[in-house]
Amino acid sequence: MTEPNSSTLQKPGPDEPRTRLGTMLPTASEPRGKTTVADGVVEKIAGTAAREVPGINALGGGFTRTVGAMRDRVPGGHPSVGRGVKVEVGEKQTAIDLQVVVEYGMSISDVAVDVRENVIAAVERMTGLEVVEVNIAVNDVHLPDEDTPETGEGRVQ
Repeated sequence: MTEPNSSTLQKPGPDEPRTRLGTMLPTASEPRGKTTVADGVVEKIAGTAAREVPGINALGGGFTRTVGAMRDRVPGGHPSVGRGVKVEVGEKQTAIDLQVVVEYGMSISDVAVDVRENVIAAVERMTGLEVVEVNIAVNDVHLPDEDTPETGEGRVQ
């Protein structure tokens, strides 16, 4: 006497996608808005990804690092993750320029390949933008004797 209601939800079989239950979700071809990614976001992602690579001592040129070090010492100042990184961001693509300092003894070409791969993977994964190029300028080589040990004591007590 009673027939099953056509609106009754049935559990999907193991081979059926779950999207058949309830409301269909929009696919990538049916956008519901626009997402933009600011240049500073890509700079931070690229800078962090580049610093993760073994053999990278710092980012930025000599003057940039000097000014940044002074800025970091100002009360309330904090290190800039995007230092040494320049980006151009379009709607679907981005290009990245990096200035790096490599540790002495490391193969510059190997470090550059690793940096390029890590930056591209991080930016594309996090933003969805296509990275069309990553240009790397090696501005300096960090020598072991250039380290200045920090004693923890300031000049003024």
